[in-house]
Amino acid sequence: MYHYQESGLNNIWLINGYDIIDDPDYGECVSITDVAGLNRAIAHNLIFNKPTLNGSEFRFLRKELDLSQKALADLLGNDEQAVARWEKKGKVPKWADRLLRACLIEFYGEDTGILELIARIKDIDERDQEKEMFEDYDTGWKRAA
Repeated sequence: MYHYQESGLNNIWLINGYDIIDDPDYGECVSITDVAGLNRAIAHNLIFNKPTLNGSEFRFLRKELDLSQKALADLLGNDEQAVARWEKKGKVPKWADRLLRACLIEFYGEDTGILELIARIKDIDERDQEKEMFEDYDTGWKRAA
């Protein structure tokens, strides 16, 4: 398995969908199949399976939207320093957590409505998984069972 640290998340592991390449100039390199699809699968997992987002997960989702801290702060009606603090200290207000999830659902064109999303978040039990594993299927990246 490959520890996908490039995501900025410490608990993401890939079962397949990558190749280890030994480059004579740069040494060992990793080539990942469909990085955008993988990041979308990780984002989907965070949105629908994580009860509360920590700072690094919040940053990952912000980057998925291709927003700077300032742009997200403007969108949320807050200041850039607040977003930086949430990402650094890991204490994201519930309202910001839920609004960011709603923005991503809109961004990805998901069929889930905001009320359904909030109800799903409310019902998710805390999970103490150390690793989140993802697998590349013919239909795209999915969280491994």
